[in-house]
Amino acid sequence: MDVRVTGRGPAEPFLSARDLLATEHDLELPVVVKFRENPDDRTVAGHYDDRHELLVSRRAASSAMARELALHEFAHMARYEEEHPSHVQSTEEALFLALAGRSVEQRKLAHCYQIANHVKDIYADDITLEIGPTRKLVSFLESSLASAVADSPPTAPGGWQRLTSAADPEITAVNAAFALALLERHDAIGNDHRLYDLADAAAADAPEVSVSTFRRRFRSLGADPDASEYRKTLVDLTREYVLENRPAAD
Repeated sequence: MDVRVTGRGPAEPFLSARDLLATEHDLELPVVVKFRENPDDRTVAGHYDDRHELLVSRRAASSAMARELALHEFAHMARYEEEHPSHVQSTEEALFLALAGRSVEQRKLAHCYQIANHVKDIYADDITLEIGPTRKLVSFLESSLASAVADSPPTAPGGWQRLTSAADPEITAVNAAFALALLERHDAIGNDHRLYDLADAAAADAPEVSVSTFRRRFRSLGADPDASEYRKTLVDLTREYVLENRPAAD
């Protein structure tokens, strides 16, 4: 597995992640790592005929989670090379099938793409959680969910909306289901972990979203779906989020 770190930035996290991935998987194409100057830039992976590219901020590459981030991105590349449906099938096609003939607000549509990305992440992290330590990922998910729950705007009468930036309670509830399902798939947390309390709080903030349903759907994703099965999974998840407005029974 060939990893080429270019520019001014730490190479060690990427080389260490390479060595971890190589214990169970390999990449046929080389990986070119490039650093971004803006510390707020998102990590972006690109796939080309002759290489994969990973664009990452220098701050992220120097963080305590750098190796875990690199391993996660390498796992996505492995899924892409094996042509796993989650990484080669069109998300747009599935959303079109799910929402054809319906008017959907832009916020909800953006959330649907995030839900599809959760599915991709689960399939990538099925690799990372089999070969890498789980402690940092568990702590990261707990911290992220705690921040989102704390930042969710309170409900208010009369349709008042918070004007400052805040986490959206509905997608926060889905994110909670994702975090629990991912870790439960690999027995990475105990029944008394704080994430369960945070998920309950997220569910209370968004009663129209069934955390238990999304948790079950994410947790039960089949390891090796064909294209049709995967498309149906995305269609079902999208419709569950957009069309099912009944109160959750969590």
